[in-house]
Amino acid sequence: MTKVPIAVAYGDGIGPEIMSACLHILTEAGAQIEPHVIEIGEKIYLQGHTAGITPEAIETLRQTRVFYKAPITTPQGGGFKSLNVTTRKLFNLFANVRPCVSYHPFIETKHPGLDVVIVRENEEDLYAGIEHRQTPEVYQVLKLITRPGTERIIRYAFEYARAYNRKKVTCMTKDNIMKLTDGLFHKIFDEIGAEYPEIEKEHWIIDIGTAKLADTPQQFDVVVTLNLYGDILSDMVAQIAGSVGLAGSANIGPNMAMFEAIHGSAPRRAGQNLANPSGLLHAGILMLVHIGQPEVAERVHNAWLRTIEEGYHTYDIYREGISREKVGTKEFAQAVARNLGKQPEHFKPVRYTQEGGPAKVIAIPSYERINRPQKELIGVDVFVEWLPGKPQELAERIQAALPPSMKLTMISNRGTAVWPNTVEETFLTDHWRTRLMSKSGTPITHEDVITALQAYRQAGLDFIKTEHLCRFDGEDGFSKGQGE
Repeated sequence: MTKVPIAVAYGDGIGPEIMSACLHILTEAGAQIEPHVIEIGEKIYLQGHTAGITPEAIETLRQTRVFYKAPITTPQGGGFKSLNVTTRKLFNLFANVRPCVSYHPFIETKHPGLDVVIVRENEEDLYAGIEHRQTPEVYQVLKLITRPGTERIIRYAFEYARAYNRKKVTCMTKDNIMKLTDGLFHKIFDEIGAEYPEIEKEHWIIDIGTAKLADTPQQFDVVVTLNLYGDILSDMVAQIAGSVGLAGSANIGPNMAMFEAIHGSAPRRAGQNLANPSGLLHAGILMLVHIGQPEVAERVHNAWLRTIEEGYHTYDIYREGISREKVGTKEFAQAVARNLGKQPEHFKPVRYTQEGGPAKVIAIPSYERINRPQKELIGVDVFVEWLPGKPQELAERIQAALPPSMKLTMISNRGTAVWPNTVEETFLTDHWRTRLMSKSGTPITHEDVITALQAYRQAGLDFIKTEHLCRFDGEDGFSKGQGE
């Protein structure tokens, strides 16, 4: 078999130790890989590369299309961007797949039998990283959810379930509050789910769904959700399974993939031969399946299970009466290597091949754009910075300046409608949303918006942002104020 070129980053903190241990195991198992080492992380950040990666390293990623990455350290302070987010967005790594499994009784857990896969959207949501300070008191981050991004992550979750014989896919959102963004995610989940009649489907509101997942994870199978929720859920489920240090992660795109542990660089443990390489090793197993070497992935995974059964445990999972020996990073890797070719005795052996053939490749069709809906501009939200005062005072000031064709319909503060109906107890800050519509009820034009902004300027109001209010095929594409 021709060796597959992969980009390898040893990372920071415990990264070099656990990467060396993992590459030793993979090589001993017969993995046909050709590592191309790149430097990323703290050293690169401090050289002035704000994303923690050089153009040369990015070119290596473009050439290899497979990235095996140890954890890195991001320096404290402003101006440094997340390397993971940068890599995911540059290379369209839209799906983050995090299998979480408990290994009772050898690794302590309150949830024997836990076996949940979190499929997390990887590029959108609040992680778009679009933030602004709009007033002295108010900061904003934009939550961006797209139909193309939502369709492909939900379809990936169902295709994953089908490929690995999973029985249920659960969607988690907060669409009782965020009716447009999370509402779109839930709507598309229902639409696409109908194409998979053999798979059970359910939806949970994220808060109670998280509580249920933490309490009775055995009731879940595959969970698909938005970026931020998935980030939190996957760490939580990995921890209640036994340890965040055991979980690997695959970041999958149409033309490239990145594999990493979900834990951090733990600089306090660096250089002490203490770190558990299991999370990064599980990421390596996912990588082997991805590059078409499922038989090697099986050998590694089953050897790891056998090692856990035999009680050779690093300090983080060592328990008196359960563990046989507390071992270091190198010694754990050596124990796994010795068990290559052996099957676990307590755990069910892992199989990544299907009936003697290769693992199924999960392919997502290209997005087909929907017919463009009829779009009407029917109003505009003008956000202003204004020192807290009576909402009625602001309303009168705006109304006195507006052109005859426009009317003020609502003022909100931090999303809560405070005019025309005012509650004295509502806390007010210096950030106000003022909603304008045409008096006639007909659509407005861009020129109307410009005229309104000129009126605000003449009234001495500091407008800091606008949002157009549109209808799409007669349906409002904007939310009302709380209490409106």
